Amino acid sequence: MLATDNDIMNKAEAWRREGKGVAIATVVETWGSAPRPVGSHLVIDNDGNFLGSVSGGCVEGAVVTEAVDVIESGAPRMLEFGVADETAWKVGLSCGGRIRVFVEKVD
Repeated sequence: MLATDNDIMNKAEAWRREGKGVAIATVVETWGSAPRPVGSHLVIDNDGNFLGSVSGGCVEGAVVTEAVDVIESGAPRMLEFGVADETAWKVGLSCGGRIRVFVEKVD
């Protein structure tokens, strides 16, 4: 069962209260076959713990890694995964679609 938006936002708030660095990743665009719709969220803490979903499989692992960097730098990032990308097979988005995910630090 996927976490609800309320679960995700509550976890982000709880991690911030604990003094952890937090980032949120949001699906902002999809094209073709995509496992999660626009507006889907993934919240990540500075230890790499996460809740929610923006895609699945290795894509989420890549988003978590990027999110930890976003927490450290404070600079947001736009990530794109898709079949035209040489990393498509590596990150598990070989289904024919493309997704764009915006990752930002939560202050």
